[in-house]
Amino acid sequence: MNNNVLDHNRIRQVFFIIIILLLGILLSWQLYSFLPALLGAITLYILMHGTMLNLTEKRKWRKGWTALLLMLVSFIVILLPVGLLINMLSSKVSYAIQHSSELVTALNKVVADAEVQLNMEILSEENINQLGDFIAKSLPGIVGATFNSISTIFFMYFILYFMLMNARAMEDALYEYIPLKDENVGHLGKEVNNMVASNAIGIPLIAFAQGVVGLIGYLILGVKEPFFWFGVTCIAGMIPVVGAALAYVPLAILFFANGQNWQGITMLVFGFGIIGTIDNVLRFTLLKKLGNVHPLTTVFGVIIGLNLFGFIGLIFGPLLISLFMLLLRIYSSEFVIKQRDANKIMEN
Repeated sequence: MNNNVLDHNRIRQVFFIIIILLLGILLSWQLYSFLPALLGAITLYILMHGTMLNLTEKRKWRKGWTALLLMLVSFIVILLPVGLLINMLSSKVSYAIQHSSELVTALNKVVADAEVQLNMEILSEENINQLGDFIAKSLPGIVGATFNSISTIFFMYFILYFMLMNARAMEDALYEYIPLKDENVGHLGKEVNNMVASNAIGIPLIAFAQGVVGLIGYLILGVKEPFFWFGVTCIAGMIPVVGAALAYVPLAILFFANGQNWQGITMLVFGFGIIGTIDNVLRFTLLKKLGNVHPLTTVFGVIIGLNLFGFIGLIFGPLLISLFMLLLRIYSSEFVIKQRDANKIMEN
């Protein structure tokens, strides 16, 4: 009888889980377009929830006005500069496309001169022209790849408002519904906070620092449209592996093609020696200090995140890798070690 009851309950449980999974998949599929807004809201919430709880619980501020104030501050400090940068780049799309054709012409000239001196073919003209076509087609999409949707920003703040209003209840619910020990839930939350802070604050700061240093060099070397290239350097600085080289290498090619060899050499030395060094130093120190994040986690996480989530993947890509490694450790702590200890007791 007891076995029949247990089997019946198990069947009901499995059936209930299947229904939940199917509904979850259906809802996720239909709401996929709102994923960037949700991830953006989660990012801002993690950065601001400590301040929200401090102001409302310790200082007794009203929740509604406090949430609106924090949202306004985040908009001014985070979104407004990003919007201005993207707007500046967007207004220069035609210039960028024209510049891409100049870059192809310059690259053709530099390669031709090198082939004459080395007496060998380096790149065919067809491949270089294909590169130019690719750049010209990709530029508008790259420039508009950030928060270019007003609806995304609206829904992000709409979600964020209710998250801030229910901050304490939501965090208490995590301890109740996540099937882990409270200490592991706390560890999980701390890891997420560190990762988000590291990527949401660290990566843009590194890119901005590269852009500022690059702008100084561009002004000294007499680069045309230096503030445009400052924006390109900031955006490129957030891309892993190649980074800001996407800005200063094309500039060096343009210098060489125009016969300005010393400017071209100086641009390369300044780019790889100064701008690149800033990237490496800050990436290994600032990101490590903010979230104790391994550089490889950041690099591969950004690559994965950009493919999955777009611009917001700069933050959540590394977070996915870190969460995966953390869940493995928690699983080992919750189940493997516990089972191993139980087996030893039974053996004794």
